[in-house]
Amino acid sequence: MVESNYEILGIFDGASKREIQEAFRKLALEHHSDRGGSEEQFKKIKQAYEDLKIGKKYPDSDKEKQRKSKVFSGDDEEEIRRRNKIIAKELSQEMKAAEEWAAALNRVNATGTRLFGSKTVGEIELERKANGALSIKGNYLAGSIIYDGPIIMQGNITSPSFSDEYQTNIILTQGDFKFVNPLENKYKIDNGAKILAEDGDIIVGNVFGRKDKVQDPDGRVGIYLTKEHRTELSAPKGKIVLENAVNTVSLNADSIVVLNLEDDVNIFAKEILIYGNKITYDVKIHLKKDGIIRFFENYSIQSLSDDSVIILENGKSFRLHDLKTKKIHDLPDELLSNKEKYDKNDTMVGKGFTITYSMLDNFHKKHSENKTWKTKFGIFSK
Repeated sequence: MVESNYEILGIFDGASKREIQEAFRKLALEHHSDRGGSEEQFKKIKQAYEDLKIGKKYPDSDKEKQRKSKVFSGDDEEEIRRRNKIIAKELSQEMKAAEEWAAALNRVNATGTRLFGSKTVGEIELERKANGALSIKGNYLAGSIIYDGPIIMQGNITSPSFSDEYQTNIILTQGDFKFVNPLENKYKIDNGAKILAEDGDIIVGNVFGRKDKVQDPDGRVGIYLTKEHRTELSAPKGKIVLENAVNTVSLNADSIVVLNLEDDVNIFAKEILIYGNKITYDVKIHLKKDGIIRFFENYSIQSLSDDSVIILENGKSFRLHDLKTKKIHDLPDELLSNKEKYDKNDTMVGKGFTITYSMLDNFHKKHSENKTWKTKFGIFSK
């Protein structure tokens, strides 16, 4: 019978948060290696405590451990990391060979198909087509590749969280990077992978980053640090089209078309088109000079997080809260370039609205002038 996390800590099912903490501290002191305890038992106790903090009653099964480790799982954490580093290294070497193979075909404008990797570490098929495009079929798990042309991808893209040496890094010196039917196929990019299209577009599906809690490197019991695996997409001369950007993501392009932005997303663009109804906490929108942000969904700006920030290229910044509490008619007429889109007696509400760089750049100045004028004539408003 599988032992519950409560049983591992020696407390009753449903114990309070304080009782869980006290039980952990007591057992951690008893079993810590500095006191001659068992390292394996200490890890088991620590994991049970972490699980209970998020309401998880039972530890991971072997199948769950294997899924979370992406490639390999075993009983010992250090062994998992060691084996996964070996696998990531093998995959990186395979992708370097793939890069050289594709470049050789490019030089002579030839076509070809070849498998890289293996059934053990993961297999991926590359095909250099007659039009110069490189087709990649299979899940891209680790390693870098540079290609002088467009890439067509069928599969997911991830990066190894267990190694900083063999991160996924895909670079196109020209051409577009595209997923094949990304929404239909549910393809995703995650875990800190990086894609750069130096002179082209990036068209993908969902994009996720990741944050891990890691044990304090000094070995202090109960102290954890946050390790960030930021997924980055960059098309400095083109556009990025994606579905959702979630949890530690950076996007940089001339134009970005996105559905939703959730949890620690940084975007840099001149034109930003948002089709969904979610901009959640810790989102930073960096708007380039003369740029626009266009919202298309029929919803009120009141649903957008107050903690989200718009930052202009000149350094001025605005919390969405500041914009939500002002009215469109507070903005100068010359900045409302398309007046039929707005009712000047209303706040910024649905059926789409546009925020321009000029509108924001003059925002504080306009409100300062209004305040001075009203103060001068003894007129105050709440």
